[in-house]
Amino acid sequence: MNQDVLKELLYKIADDLLILGHRNSEWTGFGPLLEEDIAFSSMAQDKIGQSYALYQMLNELGEQAPNTVAFMRNANQFHNCQLVELPNGEYDFSLIRHFLFDTADALRWEMLTQSSYEPLALLAKKIKGELRYHTMHANTWIKQLGSATKESISRLQNSLAIAMPYALGIFEESTFEKEIIAGGIFAGEQELKKRWIAKIEGVISQTQLHLPDLKIVTPIFGGRVGKHSEHLQPLLDEMSEVFKIDPTAEW
Repeated sequence: MNQDVLKELLYKIADDLLILGHRNSEWTGFGPLLEEDIAFSSMAQDKIGQSYALYQMLNELGEQAPNTVAFMRNANQFHNCQLVELPNGEYDFSLIRHFLFDTADALRWEMLTQSSYEPLALLAKKIKGELRYHTMHANTWIKQLGSATKESISRLQNSLAIAMPYALGIFEESTFEKEIIAGGIFAGEQELKKRWIAKIEGVISQTQLHLPDLKIVTPIFGGRVGKHSEHLQPLLDEMSEVFKIDPTAEW
């Protein structure tokens, strides 16, 4: 197996989780309800823990230590999609992002349980269970607020329109896409996207929201190859403050 093929896949999954984990953690103390404050904090903790497990796997494949990889790279060295690095905005945007990303994330890990790379398949079986709460939480609130008041429906619809081009960036294909699929490591971004569309359509159809026409939405790519928005580097600077002061600090 070409390790570069595997490493690129692991990096993009890990970086997505690390960055969104930190974004979600910014809701701590600011959630619209105490329950939501706790929920976003809990999901943030899960995501950061999952990213750490992947950075450990990368370390075993010859990459630097998890702390170094997570906190000492610059923005152009990160492989996360741009969706996860965007500021939280109001709760409606964070909820829509949570719904769109976590639906894809849960499906990705479900598919990875069949990976030919055994350590990844074993990790996927563990993480798949953790994500049940994430998707249940997102789906519940989308269904509830997407059928509640004119304001809640309007705000979610607007956030859905803003987030969708970035969400499609989740499925930006790797230069190693053919090798990843042929090697049985992962079934590929197009297969994931197909399953994701079916899932989100199923949830949205139970609300008064309308899914944008994905045939005419232009995906925002670039994140997987280190091209990011102006929002990522300031977040990385903030994330790395403690590590730069005390490199022995643990996650």
